[in-house]
Amino acid sequence: MSRIGRKAITVPSGVNVTLENTSITVKGPKGTLSRELHKDMKVTVAENEITVERPSDHKLHRSLHGTTRSVVANMVTGVTAGYEKSLELVGVGYRANKTGNKLVLNVGYSHPVEIVPENGIEFDVPSNTKIIVKGIDKELVGATAAKIRSVREPEPYKGKGIKYEGERILRKEGKAGKKK
Repeated sequence: MSRIGRKAITVPSGVNVTLENTSITVKGPKGTLSRELHKDMKVTVAENEITVERPSDHKLHRSLHGTTRSVVANMVTGVTAGYEKSLELVGVGYRANKTGNKLVLNVGYSHPVEIVPENGIEFDVPSNTKIIVKGIDKELVGATAAKIRSVREPEPYKGKGIKYEGERILRKEGKAGKKK
């Protein structure tokens, strides 16, 4: 039995969970999320608990059990607290600013790079070297942060680029120089 899959998800007050066939919709103070779940997973909504059960010990069902539970738990957390990812810009002249709802990055290219947020994503730029991606969908927040990071990934020699906050960049040694 999956340890994660066995745990029941507690639904906080103010959150409404609706289940129709294989579709689940979670409404909360921050917004609404819906998702199509695998047809074999049995999701039950009791008073203030959600449980996920699998029909058999087949390999596919075992792999989906914990995943389905985590996805539903992330939806409940997203509509109550939300998610955010922080990114840092490292490099001389590297800066970010927000114009309207767009994020404009100056990261060493001949042109500024503009990133338009998808629905449900919000950018926050507290300083010109820090970006915060906010949203209620954990998957979408992570994908947007990865998209921003891919504009200029950190290089291993000086560590310049866009990195996640707290990320350690493995450094390489430069050329040894001329031998005498």
